[in-house]
Amino acid sequence: MASSDSVIHHAQQELTSEDKKYAATHLNETDETRENAIAEITHWIEKSDNLLVPAQIDNFLILRFLRVCKFNLEKTKVRIQNYYKQRSDLPEWYTNKNPFRPELQELLDLGILLPLRKPDSQGRLVFILRGTRHDPSIHKIPDLSKACVLAIEAAIKYYPAASVYGYVVFIDVANPTMGHIFQFQPYVLTNLIHAWQRCYPMRYQKIVIFNAPTIFDIVVKILKSFMTEKMKSRFYIYTNALHCFEDIPANILPVEYGGTDVTLQELTEYWKKNIEENRDWLTKDENDQTTQTAEPEETESQEITHL
Repeated sequence: MASSDSVIHHAQQELTSEDKKYAATHLNETDETRENAIAEITHWIEKSDNLLVPAQIDNFLILRFLRVCKFNLEKTKVRIQNYYKQRSDLPEWYTNKNPFRPELQELLDLGILLPLRKPDSQGRLVFILRGTRHDPSIHKIPDLSKACVLAIEAAIKYYPAASVYGYVVFIDVANPTMGHIFQFQPYVLTNLIHAWQRCYPMRYQKIVIFNAPTIFDIVVKILKSFMTEKMKSRFYIYTNALHCFEDIPANILPVEYGGTDVTLQELTEYWKKNIEENRDWLTKDENDQTTQTAEPEETESQEITHL
């Protein structure tokens, strides 16, 4: 398992023998199945004329989809289709991600989504999402989405083993205003849950909302109404931060949350610099003009969810 003492920025790109053993046990991944499955998905993409998927797709991105689906090829195909269908339906969430845009600079300075610099003791990559830090009258959902995508992809680039062990997300909703509440309308929440459950290539092991006042209950109820039973079982709510970090080592947490690593401001500056330095890599998907425009096929066994 990935060591909690290894800083993500210097993480090894190749899986260790322990990582591979975990992947074989929990994800049905071996050297042979990985090679064959990537080849199969690549062939499927190349031979399909009705996909929204780019003709060229990175092997590691394919591998992330395979791991989410535990190497079930049919489920992997559905998830890839869903992912690119959502990108097509919501281009305002996924395109124009240049981190030097003023709107995104402001959000990066606020540290809306902060990956921790080290994995936890279970190898999971931990994110802290400060969901009420922004000004909803200024910062809109599409730019919030882009800022989060930039942070997620930057972190995964430096700690690819997270696609094996999964992710933990802590969402701090301290002191929400009515503007924050109204910003997360059912349409937004529906698409967020759809991305989490059926689109984005991430294995969510745990999602925690904390510092949640009573006024936030309506958002939580809407969120849960769209969740599968499996997602609900990994979803937790706390009124404060006292106990929600109990299974997270103190040495990887920011000091403001009871940890002994860096401050939130230092973490914000760390990831902003990292994202800026990797701008070209993080926006390379926007330069691929080979995306197909036809609708993905649907069958009874492969349901594509449209929102």
